[in-house]
Amino acid sequence: MNATPIPLLDLGPQHVPLLPAIEAKIAQIARRAGFILGPEVEAFEREFGAVCGAKHAIGVASGTDGLHLALRALGVGPGDEVIVPAFTFVASASAVVMAGARPVFANIDPDTFCLTAETAAMRITPRTKAIMPVHLYGRPADLDPILDLARARGLVVVEDACQAHGARYKGRPVGALGHAGVFSFYPTKNLGGWGDGGLVATNDDAVAERVRLLYNHGRRTTTEHLTVGYTARLDAIQAAVLRVKLPHLAAWNAERVRLARELVRRLADAPGIVLPPPQPEGGVWHLFIVRAPRREALKSHLARLGIFAAPYYPVAVPFQPAFAGHGHQPGDFPNAEEAAREALALPFFPGMTREQVDRVVEGVLSFKG
Repeated sequence: MNATPIPLLDLGPQHVPLLPAIEAKIAQIARRAGFILGPEVEAFEREFGAVCGAKHAIGVASGTDGLHLALRALGVGPGDEVIVPAFTFVASASAVVMAGARPVFANIDPDTFCLTAETAAMRITPRTKAIMPVHLYGRPADLDPILDLARARGLVVVEDACQAHGARYKGRPVGALGHAGVFSFYPTKNLGGWGDGGLVATNDDAVAERVRLLYNHGRRTTTEHLTVGYTARLDAIQAAVLRVKLPHLAAWNAERVRLARELVRRLADAPGIVLPPPQPEGGVWHLFIVRAPRREALKSHLARLGIFAAPYYPVAVPFQPAFAGHGHQPGDFPNAEEAAREALALPFFPGMTREQVDRVVEGVLSFKG
């Protein structure tokens, strides 16, 4: 095939027009030699806090660090259990282990792939301390029933919003609806840096203070360490890149929504796939995921046409080797296991050309499913 390959994600359309502004920001930081914390980080925290509606926004080194620190700040630790969806990126569960607690996996809704109050309630034990709904692929989880459940059972809620920058649930920004919420700024995210980065959002003064203590070696002043902490700060260069990109987030998300609607319309009769259900108003479509019972065949068919697609995620988290000690068996999480077998991400990113979109549609339609 001689056509130019279509990648799963191309960040060029985002970054190339912004290069002069980003490079100027980085040069300013280099001249000041202020690489850790400082005014760029503080400014980004204020600006992103306004986007996610949080009283406190604390930049951290990664989304995983953010989940870990949020759990720790909320008092989660050894002997506690945290309910997480069985189908998500592994970091949701890894952060629980990092906090010293045990992830307890729950099945997902078969259509949205999100944790629900019903599936979470089935996994509550006397040791449960927290519930971690994940806004997977930019789709807000149905939070109100989960928040109601948490209040009734005396639990805390940590939103994993690492794939949901700018998303809204019933008109409210996700990330500050639970006790804490966490975002990732990994480069592939709807708002991504030029390296790792993350942020903890909360409206709780005590949680914010605890996160700021933990992310910087437990330090309150330069020489006073109140507790054992970590090196988990957002650096100034990442903050600078993110500040340049943040004003474009709403337009990029709107483009994702338009593109997703077009793909759903044009692929309505595609053989061999199940399209994602409509996202609620406020979803931001981090990825465009179809379900394909013959996923590898479809993936290979598209690859022959120069179109790259990828499973997200091919193994449900309870069946990763890292969690083998939990002793789960096939069939324990049927919806999550089916999602792991069938979910396939198609090329999808702001700046896709008309030719790229047409080729993806034609490629999927030509699959003899």
